[in-house]
Amino acid sequence: MSVRTQSSDQPAETAHRAGFACFVGRPNAGKSTLTNALVGQKVAITANQPQTTRHTVRGIVHRPEAQLILVDTPGLHKPRTLLGERLNDVVRTTWAEVDVIGFCLPANEKIGPGDRFIAKELAGIKKSPKVAIVTKTDLVDSKALAEQLIAIDQLGKELGIEWAEIVPVSATANQQVDLLADLLIPMLPEGPALYPEGDLTDEPEQVMIAELIREAALEGVRDELPHSIAVVVEEMLPREDRPADKPLLDIHANLYIERPSQKGIIIGPKGKRLKEVGIKSRRQIEALLGTPVFLDLHVKVAKDWQRDPKQLRKLGF
Repeated sequence: MSVRTQSSDQPAETAHRAGFACFVGRPNAGKSTLTNALVGQKVAITANQPQTTRHTVRGIVHRPEAQLILVDTPGLHKPRTLLGERLNDVVRTTWAEVDVIGFCLPANEKIGPGDRFIAKELAGIKKSPKVAIVTKTDLVDSKALAEQLIAIDQLGKELGIEWAEIVPVSATANQQVDLLADLLIPMLPEGPALYPEGDLTDEPEQVMIAELIREAALEGVRDELPHSIAVVVEEMLPREDRPADKPLLDIHANLYIERPSQKGIIIGPKGKRLKEVGIKSRRQIEALLGTPVFLDLHVKVAKDWQRDPKQLRKLGF
């Protein structure tokens, strides 16, 4: 079993490499936080509750010798709704198309049925190298970490998966994050950069803005409405008649929930919660776009949208 815990000198590479890696794992295994840490900026929505990522967010890591494009997939899980089935299809399609797969397993949780479910699927994918990434190492002591590393090695042997590497990391404490990139890059094909220098993601701005609003809306109501919120940015327009040195961007967005009874939860007493969502997400959007924003939010009901193919299409799934 080869476990990487410090940087090993890479042979001098002359050819430029560029390619795609994806992080897989059950919901809340630390995939989005790791994507953000590698890219060095917030491109994927993170929340302390499972199943927040719904779109394939690509984070782009630029190095002089390589470009590593990270595809962040939704967590694979046993689906209970049509949305769940579609999310799982997205995951499988992504796995088949990437150059390397990183399987995220939290250091602070024993390997469970959800991890085995994913590992069995991974065993069936032959062409892509697989790296086991032990996330959240800052939450455990060295003994617990050693036990988890042995368990992951064992899991690979049981299912016939040969791990290209086993790498412990902590995205929040920024431990071994650069090392992970160093290990993934040699697994990419040789070739020129696929995205312009400076790009961090290829997500359309509107999708990223919708995700930031959704993240702010989930804050504090996770237990009550974990999956029931969808956000659609209806329009983004520069405010007319503004002086060139004082631009303002008007953003109109709708928050969709599944039942009228959920409306009060999102809006809060006297509109207080919705106002907080607006303030919090506006700050993040302004940081993302680098321009002042006027954010107009409305809450609408789209009955049982997670089970209705027409509504799913309308909301972008």
